[in-house]
Amino acid sequence: MPDLQDSRVAVYLDFDNIVMSWYDRVHGKNSYQRDRQKISANASDPEIAERLTAATIDVGAIIDFAASFGTLVLTRAYADWSSPVNAIYRSQLVARAVDLVQLFPAAAYAKNGADIRLAVDAVEDMFRLPDLTHVVIVAGDSDYVPLAQRCKRLGRYVVGVGVAGSTAKSLAAACDEFEAYDSLPGVPRVSGAAKAPDRAPQKAEEKAPSKAASSARSTKATATAGGEGASGSASRSGSRRGSAKSAATPDAAVGDAADGSVEIAEPRSTAEVEAALNDALETTAAPKRTNRRATSKTVTAATDAPPPEALPPVEEPVEDPQDTASRLLERALRLGHDKNDDSEWLHSSAVKTHMRRMDPSFSEKALGYRSFNDFVKARESIAELEETGHERLVRLRE
Repeated sequence: MPDLQDSRVAVYLDFDNIVMSWYDRVHGKNSYQRDRQKISANASDPEIAERLTAATIDVGAIIDFAASFGTLVLTRAYADWSSPVNAIYRSQLVARAVDLVQLFPAAAYAKNGADIRLAVDAVEDMFRLPDLTHVVIVAGDSDYVPLAQRCKRLGRYVVGVGVAGSTAKSLAAACDEFEAYDSLPGVPRVSGAAKAPDRAPQKAEEKAPSKAASSARSTKATATAGGEGASGSASRSGSRRGSAKSAATPDAAVGDAADGSVEIAEPRSTAEVEAALNDALETTAAPKRTNRRATSKTVTAATDAPPPEALPPVEEPVEDPQDTASRLLERALRLGHDKNDDSEWLHSSAVKTHMRRMDPSFSEKALGYRSFNDFVKARESIAELEETGHERLVRLRE
């Protein structure tokens, strides 16, 4: 690995790719493609908003990981920032000094031009800025393999970041170092891809009306055949006419005679039997059709319903600077331990430098501490400080 003393890093994020890949990682394969139309139409829908929140990208984790390789010279994110799913990240990206490159897709479902635009900008930057030592590509598409290979031929150290399970193996092989987004400090772990929603019950419900209609049609055909054969024996004819009458008028078809015998209703014509069975068929199938098809009254009511009131803007809670600094220290220590497997202890000056790279606004004096060592001592639950001679060593407390 190159010396990090004078390392200068360029970061390129295919933001659409990472957002879609993480959405599929959290909710299951091809989930974003299934929900894409709903997200574009109404991203504020409670169900869609909940799914988007569960698959939120931690932009800070990516930027902090890139900063562990050296000074960030430039950071660019490529996406259609007018899309609601990307617009929610604009404030986070701007706060981390990320240059937002706007892409306009040719069609709603067309593939964006991030791979071409990103590759052209990266090659141009390498010739325009010869002091670049590291190139971090945040994507998972195999289209970036030629870019990674070209960067390596031009003497740059290539680092790849992608979502596990959605990154092409060829891209990981083309990089000098590859890190899964799932393994970055601060990113929630996902045990496995979520299962796709079970749609079997819905299909069963859709088939139920057709089965009921088929059964009713079969009953109708049998009764019709019985009506046509009414010239048979008197007992069979009377039985069939009584059954047809009871199906048409269940309350008045059969009555009790004075001697307790059953009195059969007057025979009816074949046309009357068919009409009665049609009425019964419509009564049986009507509830199914009502569930699947909106009535004119329902459509009118939905059209005349008043529009929902606009929700008041939600103010983001102000975060405690002490808590922010504690998380920054923990993340810096984790990244430092990952890159220094030989020793658990890190020099406090190196840890502070790394924290300043991750967040240039960090200052222990602004937090009320005279020195960085005092800042670390105040966080005994996170870090352990060892003072031997002139050295000040820090390690993450497990």
